[in-house]
Amino acid sequence: MESALEEIEFLARSTNRVTVLRLLTEAEYTRPELAAETGVSQATLGRILGDFQDRSWVTRDGSTYQATATGRLVARGFEELQDIIETERRLRDLVPFLPAAALEFDLRHLADATLVTPTRIRPDAPLQRLLELLDGASEVAAVSHAFNEQALSIVATKVADGTMTFEGLFAAAAIEGLRADPELRDQLRQLVGDDRATVAVVEEIDVAVMILDETVCFLIRDDDGILRASIDTDAQPVRAWARERIATLTTNAQTVAPADIEP
Repeated sequence: MESALEEIEFLARSTNRVTVLRLLTEAEYTRPELAAETGVSQATLGRILGDFQDRSWVTRDGSTYQATATGRLVARGFEELQDIIETERRLRDLVPFLPAAALEFDLRHLADATLVTPTRIRPDAPLQRLLELLDGASEVAAVSHAFNEQALSIVATKVADGTMTFEGLFAAAAIEGLRADPELRDQLRQLVGDDRATVAVVEEIDVAVMILDETVCFLIRDDDGILRASIDTDAQPVRAWARERIATLTTNAQTVAPADIEP
């Protein structure tokens, strides 16, 4: 009997095998129907179906074929493995910058995430993605090392006109930076004085994350603070993790009042 690794190799070695097995988990097919659907020759289909029958992954009833319970199990497991590898490939270049200890959720939930990285034409593409999400959100909760001018402007405007509620937890340096600029200081003072907003300072931030309505967005920076990527997802398990993370940090946060903004 072949080992599990040999069985995986057998299936992975041929995209035709993968395609045929997947189709047979979805519906019954005759060989002519499979040939029309896949473009695979009758001779090749005969070998594939024979190999699958030898492994009891497929059963034949007259002229039709369908996957067995174990065939569906194999197909589902192989699809999950493909999803894992695809997710790993997308995140591979970011691994040195991911706060792995803080991301206490299954990274497979990032399989369908939107990943934006800087380009020569758009070096600020990750930040622009976040600002785009921020501008369209009505309920925002954030933990971040920074609170830049563009984000502050969007939040202050939307909170003031009643189209956003905002909860922000920031590093002390972020608030100090805004206090040092007269124009930004006024915007921040207006924001913290609004009942629809809460701004607080926390001592330790191990991951920057923002919940924008149903979307969770991460800004990934390197050790020099250079923005490497934004990752956003609507996956519910990631959203649940982010909410719990923010709630935990909130218990030790120090709320910023309008009087605290004075220079």
